Amino acid sequence: MNNILEIKNLNINISDKLIIVRNININIKKAQTIALVGESGSGKSMIAHSILNLLPRGANFNLNGEINFLEKNILELSNKDLEQLRGNEISMIFQEPMTALNPLHTVFKQISEILEVHNLYSKKVLEEKVLELLKKVELDAYSNLEKISNSYPHELSGGQRQRVGIAIAIANKPKLLIADEPTTALDVTIQYQILKLLKKLQEEYQMSILLITHDLNVVKKYSDYIYVIKDGIIKEQNLTKELFANPKDEYTKMLLSTVLQANTFDETNKKEILEIKNLSVNFPLTKGFFRKVVHNFLAVNNVNFSLLEGESFGIIGESGSGKSSLAQAILILTNSTGEINFDKINIKNLHKKELQKLRAKMQIVFQDPFNSLNPRMSIFEIISEGLDIHTSLNKKEKEIKVLNILKEVDLPKDSLERFPHEFSGGQRQRIALARALILEPKLLILDEPTSALDRQVQFQLLELLKSLQKKYNLTYIFISHDLEVIQSICNRVAVMKEGKIVENNYVKELFSNPTHSYTKELIQASK
Repeated sequence: MNNILEIKNLNINISDKLIIVRNININIKKAQTIALVGESGSGKSMIAHSILNLLPRGANFNLNGEINFLEKNILELSNKDLEQLRGNEISMIFQEPMTALNPLHTVFKQISEILEVHNLYSKKVLEEKVLELLKKVELDAYSNLEKISNSYPHELSGGQRQRVGIAIAIANKPKLLIADEPTTALDVTIQYQILKLLKKLQEEYQMSILLITHDLNVVKKYSDYIYVIKDGIIKEQNLTKELFANPKDEYTKMLLSTVLQANTFDETNKKEILEIKNLSVNFPLTKGFFRKVVHNFLAVNNVNFSLLEGESFGIIGESGSGKSSLAQAILILTNSTGEINFDKINIKNLHKKELQKLRAKMQIVFQDPFNSLNPRMSIFEIISEGLDIHTSLNKKEKEIKVLNILKEVDLPKDSLERFPHEFSGGQRQRIALARALILEPKLLILDEPTSALDRQVQFQLLELLKSLQKKYNLTYIFISHDLEVIQSICNRVAVMKEGKIVENNYVKELFSNPTHSYTKELIQASK
C-alpha cells in the first residue's frame, strides 16, 4: 500500500446541523510531510483531531466517511484499539507546549507516562529511555539532562518545552506524527531549530508528518505536498514546489500574494517622546526558608535608546532575551534602575497618583488576547474599564466613546454585549487594541500582537495599526520574532540578546547590512 493514511469523504457536523468540514480527501505516504494550510476556523485542527478520533463534544462524523490508517478504519475501532493507537502509532505535537504539558508533573513523569502506557519497562530502563529521548530532541545542548528530567514545565523556556513535547510524541516511534502549529509561539531561531529537529527525526524513524500551519515560509521549506483549506473545504492540492509556482484557486493566490508593505516615516520636525538611559532590570533569585538571595539574574542590561513621536521602533530577539522585561520596565510594571524619560519627564521619579494619570498615555497590547481579556466581562465592560479609572464620564458618554473606538478597529456595533469567547483570534486582538486606544495614548507597546494569527489576519491587523498610527500620530514599540512583520511596520529596530541591545539601526540598513553575528543568524534563519 502506497499510503500510510487515507482520509476519504470526511464530513464533520456540529449538533447534526452545521457542517464544518466537508468532503475531505487526504492521502499521506510513508516518510512524507504533508502540509494542511488555511486561516483560523478553516477546519485544520478539527481534521487533525479526527485522525485520533478526538472530536469535541457535539461534533460528529458523517457515516460515509473513512479514516484508514494502515488499512484499518479508525472511525470503526473500539476504545481499546484507539488507546493502543494514540501516542503509539500516531502521535501529536500541540501549538502551545505550556498548556499541553501538565504543570504539576516533572518532565520525567510526563515522558515516562507515555512509555509505560504502551510498554513494560523496569524503573531503571524507564530512566534510561527518558534520558535517551531528551538527548534525541537535543536538550543536552541546554543543560544537564537529569536536571531537565526533574524540572517542571514552568522552569523551561518555550523552545525547551516544545522539545519535551516532541520527546513525548516520538517516545514510541510513531509511524505518523501530527504537528499542529508546532512553532507558532516560538522565535525565529527556535522555530528553525525545532523544524530542523523534526526533519532529522523523520529521516531517522521514516516517519510521516502532517504539518498544520498558517506560516507559508515553513510550508515552503519543510513540506512535500500541500492541501489548502478554507471554510472546511479543500480548495487546492499539489506538490509544494508546483503549488507555489502556479497556484490555481483564487484563495491560494490570495494567500501567496499577501505582501506586507513597508511603513513610511518622516523624521522632519519630530520631537523626542521617549528616552531610555542605562536601563537595567535585575531579578534576585532566592533560596531556603529565609529566602536568601543566592543569585541575581540580569534580564535587561544597561539598555539605551530613544523614540521620536509617531515612529515605530521594533525589538527582536530570542525567548529570554529581555524584550518583555524591557517593555514592563518602561511601563513601570517591574523594578528597574536607570532613566525612563517620557515627554521629557523621568517617570521613575513620579508619585503613585502622578504615575497613574500618566498610564493613560502609555498602553500595551499583549500577545495572547484570549488570556489578557477577562472572559466574564462583556466587550463594553472590557473596553470601557480604563475610562472608569481615568475619566468621570457617565454611562451614555462612555457608550458613545466605545462605539466610536469599535468603528475605528473595524468591529460591529453588536459586539458590545458579547464576550471574548464569541470572537475569533483576530477579532479578540482588535478588542485588546480598542481597550488600549480608548484612552488616547501617545505610546503603544505591542508585545507579539500578531504571532498567534494566520497570515491574512496578520496582514489586516498590521494595515489597521498603520492607518491608526497615521491618524492619531501614535508611537509604537513593536516586539516580535517575525522579521517580515518588523520590516513592514517599523522604521527602526533593535536586536536584543541576553538582556543587551547588540544592534540598533534603521530597518532597511539593518536587514541589508547586519553587523552583529547574532543579527546575521536571525536573518539567515528567517529565509
